[in-house]
Amino acid sequence: MTSGLPDSTRPRPRRRSLVLLAGSAAVVLGLTGCTLLSPADPSNQSATGVETADPAAVGDVDEDLRSFYEQEVQWEDCEEDFSCATIEVPLDYSDPGRGDIEIAAIRADATSEAKGTILINPGGPGASGFNIVKDSLDYVTSERLREDYDVLGFDPRGVNRSTPVTCYNDAEQDAARQESYPVDASEEELLAQLDAEAQEYADLCAERTGELLGFVDTESAARDMDILRALVSDPKLNYLGFSYGTQLGATYADLFPERSGRLVLDGAIDPSLDNEQITLGQATGFENAVRAYVADCQQRQDCPYTGTVDDGVRQIQELFAAVEREPMTAKDGRLVPVSTFVQGFILPLYDNGNWPTLTQAVTDALAGDPSSMLYLADLSAERQPDGTYSSNSTAAFLAVNCLDYPMTSDPGEMRADEQELISASPTFGRFLAFGGVTCAPWDYPPVLEPAPLAAAGADPIVVIGTTGDPATPYEWSTALAEQLESGVHVTWEGEGHTAYGRSNDCILDLVDAYFIDGTVPEDGARC
Repeated sequence: MTSGLPDSTRPRPRRRSLVLLAGSAAVVLGLTGCTLLSPADPSNQSATGVETADPAAVGDVDEDLRSFYEQEVQWEDCEEDFSCATIEVPLDYSDPGRGDIEIAAIRADATSEAKGTILINPGGPGASGFNIVKDSLDYVTSERLREDYDVLGFDPRGVNRSTPVTCYNDAEQDAARQESYPVDASEEELLAQLDAEAQEYADLCAERTGELLGFVDTESAARDMDILRALVSDPKLNYLGFSYGTQLGATYADLFPERSGRLVLDGAIDPSLDNEQITLGQATGFENAVRAYVADCQQRQDCPYTGTVDDGVRQIQELFAAVEREPMTAKDGRLVPVSTFVQGFILPLYDNGNWPTLTQAVTDALAGDPSSMLYLADLSAERQPDGTYSSNSTAAFLAVNCLDYPMTSDPGEMRADEQELISASPTFGRFLAFGGVTCAPWDYPPVLEPAPLAAAGADPIVVIGTTGDPATPYEWSTALAEQLESGVHVTWEGEGHTAYGRSNDCILDLVDAYFIDGTVPEDGARC
């Protein structure tokens, strides 16, 4: 089996630098023209003060957890238009007395009488639900939804404003993103270098984060959501989850089916898949996306790709190979190695509305200037113009996945996986190989195993799949809806990652009617 790549792009192992599963609404918003929300009308400002949970919402909980469910929460004005609070949750749910960690929450009150609260998670793992509400509330929720519901964003454990996973500082992150590998090194030399770097990174994370690294798994985060549900006095959880947020929501429903209310899971992950299957599915999805992008580009003026779609895709592969041989330098003086270049290239593929932005970045790079591509990569990494990083999304992504997924680090098995990835995606596959190296030296072994989630007894759960979704392929949504006992599947026939907020009125109306009126979409509905 051959890769279809030029000899100069012979597959070689590398650190996994493309955080594909983190392709969430939070990442994509950087390109869609969304800006910070305008100051709200004073009548829409969130209520502040001390709140405690309604005892009926707390219900029957273990006594050693009761203090967390019944804590007093101080909501304070923040970010001009919202109220914010810090919630305490146990570090270790199997031993709640071991210590507490903090969850940062932000709330926008309903513009009319609230039916309850909708919790939002934008994906990742590692994306900030706090930021998505603060910066882009009117993108991820409709005006009708905000009339009837308070909207609560939160940073899951280990993420950003909550008690965070801490690995690299800003300067170290910049240095890692400028690192390149010699193209003439042997596979054994490269593997040794990758192993050494992974060990150094794991040691740094352990030193700067401590025992939290062992407790940022998805099941623990889902249990935190039940405390949040009680503290806003909702008897059942109402939830809107995108991308990885679907895994978090489905896990919650499986743990607490009787407390699951109106859940919408958009851009679904199949929880029965292992890490290698997920990576392979994404490789296939992004290969399909790049072909769709090239086909669209070739219908427009000034497209840099000539000939057929196959020819255009091959030109992209040749561009990657050229950057791998000789990393480029941006106008700000930063080095742009192939890993960072490809990271920037991939980001606009999450939303077909951003394809023209990608075309311009490629055109600039072909002319010798990678600055636009580096800008896209910076958006993906959440790097600000001043050189700071607005979140710890990369570190949190790795920490969560290392606990959620057993990963092979056997060189032979990783080589076999690499060949599958290259076959599925001649353009991106080789950049996704050897990811198991990263978690091998982690001090904390995986605590979860991939398995179907049924959530037996839960209210209807709406699962949305997009036919051209590269990050969470469409078939994952059908699989999750089939696994969930009460799953209801909805399809958007479109390109890009997730649907609600970026697709059409059909999806918007179905989701809003479910949340607002309880109208369950027809299973199999298509938009």
